[in-house]
Amino acid sequence: MNSNFDQDKVADKIAFIMSNLEKLMFLKAIPEKAFYEDFRNIEAAKYLLQVNIEAMIDIANHIIARERIGRPKTYGESFNFLQEKNILPKNKTEVFKTMVKLRNRVVHLYQEVKPSEIYLILQNNLQDFVYYLEEIRKYVS
Repeated sequence: MNSNFDQDKVADKIAFIMSNLEKLMFLKAIPEKAFYEDFRNIEAAKYLLQVNIEAMIDIANHIIARERIGRPKTYGESFNFLQEKNILPKNKTEVFKTMVKLRNRVVHLYQEVKPSEIYLILQNNLQDFVYYLEEIRKYVS
């Protein structure tokens, strides 16, 4: 077990992401037409994606701070730092940076995020959260 980390803090963030991932899986199972018919599905999915990405960033920045890796200037750069230290593989770093871009759009350019984009993310990209958590667990344990 890596003692440089606040194990409880990392474990809480991981549990938070996993709990939200279960909710996102529930939303994923809703047929497309029904998903669009109830605004609560869209808004819940956007919120859950946003806060999961924020929790990923929090974990990355905790590792960066505790390992004294550097000071990222952007959220996306946090994943670059982890990749440079071989905590995350290069081929996935761009995926995580794209997730940060989605988070930024949901927070700042919310009117531009289309329900169809959210639905496609639910259908095709939830495994990216699982992959991230697997890599983080390997590193911190």
